[in-house]
Amino acid sequence: MKCKINRMAAKALNEMLANNDAADGKMLRVYITHMHGDHAHYDIKFDTPTEHDEIVKTDKGIDILLDKREEFLDGVWIQYFQVPKEEFVITNPSKAGHHHHH
Repeated sequence: MKCKINRMAAKALNEMLANNDAADGKMLRVYITHMHGDHAHYDIKFDTPTEHDEIVKTDKGIDILLDKREEFLDGVWIQYFQVPKEEFVITNPSKAGHHHHH
């Protein structure tokens, strides 16, 4: 499985991991909150690995948990933007039409 993170997202995720008591001993998980006919909604949370997970090592040095049973998680791209508002945007460019509205 693959997961990309832009530089701004890496900075924000590292701050979340360092400054959040809920992160203690846990990892970041990208998961599907729900799917529609033409797209999926993704989110991020702190979690522990399960037998169904793959720990994906990103090029930004952050490990992400992805459920191997969910094909729409393979290839997700986590981005962080400050304009027009501060938010994470998670998409899956490898799955045409599958986007995240966060």
